[in-house]
This record gives sequence, structure tokens and C-alpha cells, in this order.
Amino acid sequence: KGGGKIKAVMPGVVVELMVEPGQQVREGQPLLILEAMKMQNEIGAPGDGVVDTLHVAAGQAVSTGDPLVTLKALPES
Repeated sequence: KGGGKIKAVMPGVVVELMVEPGQQVREGQPLLILEAMKMQNEIGAPGDGVVDTLHVAAGQAVSTGDPLVTLKALPES
């Protein structure tokens, strides 16, 4: 339901962070741009939630499975 860790599915370099901690995001909203094999890949939110933690910074290299962003599920209303 929008919560959990989003991990890198391939090695690459974080080009740009598009969110900040505390920001509410919608399913599919871009969180960051990951460049891999000279292609820029938009990493989107898997569901609605709130950005809890950014585990990476722009310019940082990541390996497969490295945590990128942790989201908290929105409270039930």
C-alpha cells in the first residue's frame, strides 16, 4: 500500500532526485533518475505514500539491490 524500500534493479548512477523527505507522492510519480548503460531511467513510486528516507544523493553510484528511497504508506482515512 505505498510503503517500503525501493531498491535499484540495475547498477547505475543517480542523476537527479525529484523528491524530498516528508513529500507526499502518488503512484507512478517520478522519485529519481537513474542512469544505467547510457540510458536515463525514471524510477517511480510503486504506490501512494510519503517519502520517509532518501538513501542516495545525486551523482552517487549504486549497485543492484541498493536501497534508493523508503516510502511510508499513507494513513487510512
